[in-house]
Amino acid sequence: MDEIKLIVGLGNPGKKYHMTRHNLGFMVVDFYCEKCGISLKKWSDASQIAQYGKGKNRIIFAKPQVFMNNSGASVAELLNFFKIGIAETLVILDDFSIPLGALRLRRSGSCGGHNGLASIINLTGTKEFPRLRLGIGPVPERADPADFVLSPFEKREKETAAEMVSGACGVLGNILDEGIEKAMSRMPAVRES
Repeated sequence: MDEIKLIVGLGNPGKKYHMTRHNLGFMVVDFYCEKCGISLKKWSDASQIAQYGKGKNRIIFAKPQVFMNNSGASVAELLNFFKIGIAETLVILDDFSIPLGALRLRRSGSCGGHNGLASIINLTGTKEFPRLRLGIGPVPERADPADFVLSPFEKREKETAAEMVSGACGVLGNILDEGIEKAMSRMPAVRES
């Protein structure tokens, strides 16, 4: 069993994107780090990181500071510098193909049309890494998916989104305490829309 050593939340840097749907990965990492009493700091032009624990028990939390479509560059740099395998990396991201509020944990898989995930797959050369997806779907009829993911949650959605971020932090805690397999067995079923 591969232990998770690097946790990467995907999003776009800058205030313009701060509370948008596409930044759920950032929100989860921020919330979890706050609970742990650690703060993310600039590590390179491509990443902010925080480290929790020491030695073999060290976990690195990261937020790429490149735009979503280039997330792989940040991840590749972190893997290389810290000598971490991609299978030891958990990527946290939004997903408009699953309903708002739902969480999905997988060991591997395709990018599913997510540009940040596609960038990581392209630059690491593999789909074999775990990912935790947070549902933001469905995309409204006649809406451009690109515009939808870059828009903030509507007032009626904010409570569900906050509960989902909190739930994702709970899943993250399970992964770090018990491993991916046990965490996957505890995941609630996703209600397909």
